[in-house]
Amino acid sequence: MAARRIGWSAAHRPGSEAPPPVEDRELTLVEHLEELRRAIIVCLIAWAATTIVAFIFNQRLISILERPLHLALEHTHSPFGQKVVVTSPIQGLAIPFEVAAVAGAILALPIVVWQIWRFIAPGLRAKERQLAFPFVFGTLFFFAMGGLFAYFVIPIGLAFLATFLGGNAVYLPDLGAYLSFLALVVLVFGVTFEMPVVLCLLGAVGIVSSQQLRRWRKAAVFVIVFVALIVTPGADPFTPTFLSAALIVLYEGSILFIRHVLHR
Repeated sequence: MAARRIGWSAAHRPGSEAPPPVEDRELTLVEHLEELRRAIIVCLIAWAATTIVAFIFNQRLISILERPLHLALEHTHSPFGQKVVVTSPIQGLAIPFEVAAVAGAILALPIVVWQIWRFIAPGLRAKERQLAFPFVFGTLFFFAMGGLFAYFVIPIGLAFLATFLGGNAVYLPDLGAYLSFLALVVLVFGVTFEMPVVLCLLGAVGIVSSQQLRRWRKAAVFVIVFVALIVTPGADPFTPTFLSAALIVLYEGSILFIRHVLHR
């Protein structure tokens, strides 16, 4: 249970030398539940507000999400150009709502993280707070970096998949299926890009060292390549190659960070 520090001070009595000491007490279960309810309500309100804003600009958002597919379709020479299709009667309405909901969740993420931090911070020691803040910031940063990297890399894999059959088929991508595929690739890249955060956290608490990571370099490269081949949803060779290369660079960067920053 998180502990709240509740300080109180009384007026000095005549002849008193010091004010009463600060009282520390733990919140009761009901008080914790009230704090949790308040945080959940704030997060839901923030998500609803950002979802409404995202829905207003849903056409622009969908155009941005379609850009990797349009770049891939430039290499297909399809008689239909760069158009995508919708195969379900309700997709025309469902897709804007789904895109707005996901975009709203991303936009509301800073508020959600802040509410989580407010809820757990009082129960942390000073050193734990110093470690938690860069950990949370690093988690968000590397997830965003992984998602952006996937966004710029995925057109290469899509072009390979779209042109693999050559002129034996006309490539007509379904918008709903494409957006689901894009979301999965972004999620995979975002999660795997958390590797340096995990390594640096282990280094900060003394579980691993830069010397150990250097000794494990060959095994780490093998594991990285193997995992990249398994987790990437596309059947093209380019997406796992780019993911492996990026993770190897992040692994080497983690070694340097632990050695030159954490050790100081």
